[in-house]
Formats: sequence, C-alpha cells, structure tokens
Amino acid sequence: MSTTKWIIDPTHSEVSFKVKHLVISTVTGYFKKFEGSAEVGSEDFDGAKVAFTADIDSIDTNQTDRDNHLKSADFFDSANHPKLSFEGTLANDGGDYTLKGDLTMRGTTKAIELSVDFGGVVGDPYGQTKAGFEIEGKLNRKDFGLSWSAITEAGSVVVSDQVRLILSVQLVKQA
Repeated sequence: MSTTKWIIDPTHSEVSFKVKHLVISTVTGYFKKFEGSAEVGSEDFDGAKVAFTADIDSIDTNQTDRDNHLKSADFFDSANHPKLSFEGTLANDGGDYTLKGDLTMRGTTKAIELSVDFGGVVGDPYGQTKAGFEIEGKLNRKDFGLSWSAITEAGSVVVSDQVRLILSVQLVKQA
C-alpha cells in the first residue's frame, strides 16, 4: 500500500491548552513553535501514523512571568526537556475519529487518547491540497512530572491537575 506524507501548516494551525486557575477561571496557553506530520494510506486518514513536537520555550500564556514559571523546573523544565512529543495512530470508526499514542513531556511517556473531528480535504487557491482536524483531549499534568502545586489560604488549588488540549490543525499534502 502506498502512503502519502502530510505536514502541519503552522500558519493555519494552533496548539493550545486550558487549565483551571484557583478553581474559578481558566488560563489558556499556546505553543507557538511546533511541527508534525502524518503518513497516510487512505483517503479518510484511517490508520494514519502521526508524529508531533512542540518547543517548550515557545509557550505563551500572555503573561511573561507565568510563561517563565511554566518553563522552569517546577513545570516543563525546558532546560533539560526542550520539547514535548507525540507519536500515534489515527483511527476512523464509522466517522468517529480517535488519535491514540504516546505523549512525552519532561522525560515521561504515557499513552493518551484524543478525540478528532476530521474537517475534510480541499484544494487551496495555490494548488496545495489541505486537510483539517480539530483535536481535543484531557490529561493529568502530574502524570508527566509537572507536579508543582500550591493551595490558597482558603484552601483552593492554584493550578488544576487536569489540562485540556485543543488543537486546530491544517495539514498540507506533500508531493
């Protein structure tokens, strides 16, 4: 079976996460530098082999001090673990897509499962073929060694253990 390679179009993709802060609000962050690919053997992307990396130092929560704290040894430890990575397989079960694979952060690898909405494939005005995906899931940050924690005087958790992942990805078909 012949395969086709697709790569992430970073100008039309977004990698974000959301974490509850003080249990009352949500902080959103982004990874500004990332890359990824899919090796595809079918038109519906069933069985696609997916690889993805993000640069930890590109984290952006719109607050420099918080970003620096996230890069520190309290969280991602970017000095020793400059990237997070994922390798997995996309499965199509009657139109319900799931992305299963191994996520590595801070030197720890764990299996995760993400839900995927496949937007389809279209040609753009420049002759490129593109495919779109909305990907979501949850993970426990402490499973990956991001264990910094604090409690307020009232007993509220400063940062939730649960992290929501939200990726909007556009892939470009390679010749």
